[in-house]
Amino acid sequence: MKRESRGIQSIEVGGELLRALARSGEPMMLRDLAREAGMTPAKAHPYLASFSRIGLIEQDETTGRYEIGALALELGLISLRRLSGVRIARPKIAALASQIGHAVSLAVWGTHGPTVVQLEEPGQPVHIVMRAGSVMALLETATGRAFAAFLPEKTINAALESGLDRHGVGYNPKRAVKGAKVVEMLAEVRKHGLARALGDPLPGVNAFSAPVFDHSGHVALVITAMGPEGTFDARWDSPIAHALRDCAGGISKRLGYGMTVAAE
Repeated sequence: MKRESRGIQSIEVGGELLRALARSGEPMMLRDLAREAGMTPAKAHPYLASFSRIGLIEQDETTGRYEIGALALELGLISLRRLSGVRIARPKIAALASQIGHAVSLAVWGTHGPTVVQLEEPGQPVHIVMRAGSVMALLETATGRAFAAFLPEKTINAALESGLDRHGVGYNPKRAVKGAKVVEMLAEVRKHGLARALGDPLPGVNAFSAPVFDHSGHVALVITAMGPEGTFDARWDSPIAHALRDCAGGISKRLGYGMTVAAE
């Protein structure tokens, strides 16, 4: 029998207010919000005050009504962006794996860094240390480098300073890239629109990684194609490179990248 993790009851109780507000979809008065959450206004008010301080909700100063706050909206947008991107990309990477005859993975920027969410393998899979849920090293793998080259510099610096890279697949402290070499390496990724790994960190395996951008120009996903050195053409202008760029570009377009919005 699976043990249920211990939680904090007060947070779960307060969560009923958030659920009630979400169900309504409209700003609500305290009395109505409390009633929908199954509690008295006096009990609900402290929770609402705390939620307001962290941005989960906000109160209109004129009407006194409560509505979803900036933090809640931001979290919702992040979730939608990732879910919609992954949903659109899944059939595309399956088709790409079939087209090039090599394994293709899909990764998102997760809590612990570049995180694989799907792996498509061809009829004859190559032995790789990767599966759904794997976290890839940020500077030592093609997947990580694609994120590092196009995410905001402050995001990457914070990740490296926290030691996040040391826990990823492919990290080796003896071969860790540092200093000017990092700048040079990421500049090459931006130049070609692809990150490349040649038999390193996975011996005998080559890889290309391409970023997928959303409507705001944010890196939503990274697609990585990989295969044995003997059959994986790792030239920058190879058919595999072109196919990967086309796949990533098509998904980016579906996510709204490059579309201009007319000023109101």
